[in-house]
Amino acid sequence: MKVAYIFSSTTSQKILDNMIIPQLEGDTHGAEVAGMFFFMDNTYFLLDGSELGERLRQIQEKNGMLLMACDKCAIERGIENKLISGAKIGCFPQLYAALGGAGIDQVITL
Repeated sequence: MKVAYIFSSTTSQKILDNMIIPQLEGDTHGAEVAGMFFFMDNTYFLLDGSELGERLRQIQEKNGMLLMACDKCAIERGIENKLISGAKIGCFPQLYAALGGAGIDQVITL
């Protein structure tokens, strides 16, 4: 099964940091993650130099998943040029284009 995650809630960090990332690092997640999209303050998860960002970068390098921050959210926070290598910024049209051929079975919003 292929999934994509959209992180929009204030509880996203706990779920990502304590559940999803450790499962991906340990190859025990049970689904292939094609991409992750981050809204609002969750765009900080992709900040270069942060522990969470570094872990996401390493996973992305290993499995090639898309990491994308909402462009408007990143710009409002002044971090559009401070994201980890490999992360992109964009809006829904860019997300759809990037994941359109990935064969996503389920989109999960947290």
